[in-house]
Amino acid sequence: MSSTTPDAAAPASTAPPKPTRSGVPFWAQVFIGLAVGVVLGFVARQFEQTWLAETLKTVGGIFVQLLKVIVVPLVLTAIIVSIANLRQVTNAARLAGETLVWFAITAAASVVVGITLGLITNPGAHATLDTSAGKAPGHTGSWLDFLTSIVPGNFLGLEVSTSADEAGALSSSPDFNILQLVVLGLAIGAAALSVGAKAEPFVNLTRSALEVFSKLVWWVIKLSPLGTAALIGSAVANYGWDLLAPLAIFTADVYIGCFIVLLVIYPIVARANGLSIAKFYAGAWPAIQFAFVSRSSIGTLPLTQRVVTHNLGVSRDYASFAVPIGATTKMDGCAAIYPALAAITVAQLFGVDLGLTDYLLIAFVSIVGSAATAGLTGAIVMLTLTLSTLGLPLEGVGLLLAIDPIIDMIRTATNVAGQALVPTIVAKRNGLLDEATYDSNTFGGADVRLQLDEDETSVPAPAHDETRVAVPA
Repeated sequence: MSSTTPDAAAPASTAPPKPTRSGVPFWAQVFIGLAVGVVLGFVARQFEQTWLAETLKTVGGIFVQLLKVIVVPLVLTAIIVSIANLRQVTNAARLAGETLVWFAITAAASVVVGITLGLITNPGAHATLDTSAGKAPGHTGSWLDFLTSIVPGNFLGLEVSTSADEAGALSSSPDFNILQLVVLGLAIGAAALSVGAKAEPFVNLTRSALEVFSKLVWWVIKLSPLGTAALIGSAVANYGWDLLAPLAIFTADVYIGCFIVLLVIYPIVARANGLSIAKFYAGAWPAIQFAFVSRSSIGTLPLTQRVVTHNLGVSRDYASFAVPIGATTKMDGCAAIYPALAAITVAQLFGVDLGLTDYLLIAFVSIVGSAATAGLTGAIVMLTLTLSTLGLPLEGVGLLLAIDPIIDMIRTATNVAGQALVPTIVAKRNGLLDEATYDSNTFGGADVRLQLDEDETSVPAPAHDETRVAVPA
């Protein structure tokens, strides 16, 4: 009887055996780090262990700084390579336009969720905050600032900011304008595209540089369990319930809004385009998980790009354009849900009545101005841009800033989920999706749990590549 069983009758697979890894899966390491961080943060806060709180803050700061230091070359090279790769994509202009349209559609749906939640729950009316304690940011966002910031001040998009402490001492620190880097990358990539074959050595050099920078990011990603423990622990130690309680409804609204987008809006959009949302989340989960921990869409870019091609089966050439652009402009959490809820909250805190025109303006700013969120502190820029456009008190930024690390985790996870979903939808609609690869995703399956080999970098491989990715062991 055994000779007639399906297993026996099935032809032997010609695919090479997939590697197996022993030990604790990476996702479990991250969640262990999260649990340890919560415990350490609680101990530091309840027993006033200042040294522990400072240690957590320092370690978490180093982890974030490691991500930030690699952002500049990573973004610049990724954008240049993605634009240069368009020569290999048929109907590239149409694909780019369709990608931007879907970015706008999902952003519009997300901002509607944010506005609706704000009107139903009235988070500002229930907040117990002293509005006089709020401080306006030293630099406020405006449409003029947004337009002028697009033009690079130098080749690296480098800016120097000067601030004063409570004693009046001045300190200066360099920073990078990610939006300017995006513009530089687009311009250089377009120039390389127009030059054609003569630019091939430059493009190859840039592609090699992207490989190197991506490997550096993977090394940082491997530190995620430690970074998670430190960042979560620092948040618990410094932002306890006494700070969270006055804005508990607002905080809950942000999480609920993001979950509605993740579990209602995205499934509807995916299903309308013939995609299983369960398969999508199974494949994209490694990137979403890392985004939640790192709170950086750009820092998650290499992982997002790899899961989109390896796990979700999107064409490499198209994904190399769509994913980097999405990582700098597609922000449903930071640029749609959050500013809508925050604007309503600030208006209610200061007793300002908003009308239909104001809500339409919120939607417009959220959809059109999402590029202003590029970077690690984009949500604050977007909030000041929204408040200044509506004429609301900018002191509201200071009132909401204390809980920003807590809500930024779910915002960033939502951002990255959208950045992975839109390229998958466009690829499906244009025959650029390997559906066998997409349909093979299962939660808890071996394919999703497999770790990335040491000799692999995050520059995407073709969709038919056998290697799948979770996150590095």
